[in-house]
Amino acid sequence: MKASFSEKEINPLHSIEQWEDDVLLRYPEANTKAKEEFRNYEDPARDTVKEFYRLNHTHQSYDFVMEKKNEFLQFNRKEMPVWNAMEYLNTLVDDSDPDIELDQLQHLLQTGEAIRRDGHPDWFVLTGFIHDMGKVLCLFGEPQWAVVGDTFPVGCKFSDKVVYPEYFAFNSDVSNEQYNTKYGIYSHGCGLRNVNMSWGHDEYLYQITKDYLPEPALYMIRYHSFYAQHRENAYDHLLDDHDREMFEWVKKFNPYDLYSKNPLPPNVKELKPYYEELIAKYLPAAVKL
Repeated sequence: MKASFSEKEINPLHSIEQWEDDVLLRYPEANTKAKEEFRNYEDPARDTVKEFYRLNHTHQSYDFVMEKKNEFLQFNRKEMPVWNAMEYLNTLVDDSDPDIELDQLQHLLQTGEAIRRDGHPDWFVLTGFIHDMGKVLCLFGEPQWAVVGDTFPVGCKFSDKVVYPEYFAFNSDVSNEQYNTKYGIYSHGCGLRNVNMSWGHDEYLYQITKDYLPEPALYMIRYHSFYAQHRENAYDHLLDDHDREMFEWVKKFNPYDLYSKNPLPPNVKELKPYYEELIAKYLPAAVKL
């Protein structure tokens, strides 16, 4: 059963612009790059990035998303403690990320610790720590282009605000009259709950945690990779008023995810007891994958 939370606990605080600048000022030792150097897709530091998005944009069609939802949302593959799932991420370096080559567990600890240092509620800290846990999809042999990367709606026209939009030319939905218009199968202001996003770790983890965390945390998990909207407002026509309210939380979370990336790894052994206690407070002893 989902826990109850006071209005004070889930009330958004600062604007995204103020918050990004503030995070960078408070943690200068953790950031050797200027803010504008993050998410540099014009000249990514790692040569896997462009090839990743070519594959991602080619294959993430509406039919593909429906197939993957049917395949994975039965949660009949494996059951394991959350910390074990997090430790699996030690084997994964995200091919879509141009900013860092640390394994995922270290990035997630950095995110959680940045949120904790700022005195936010513990459910927010936990969200920072687990937000990429859905990348355990790679456990089941899924290629990274079907697990990570920026997300976007399928079933309607792809926005040119999505990173590397030129690669959508190879997607079969581009020639499908049902899917290649502004609204496609959706309607104005239909709400994101009615919109199918490209498949990956965001939606997967949302479905795993939706009965346990407060709604702002679930929006952070489900849409933290939806940069075309929370940075560019490219899909405003599909959002309803509730989405806009909740997206203030997504925008608040994003700087922690992005700017806490630090080439210096955190002390996993030292931090593990705190995060295991936090996991036990909100999530079941084992999750079904």
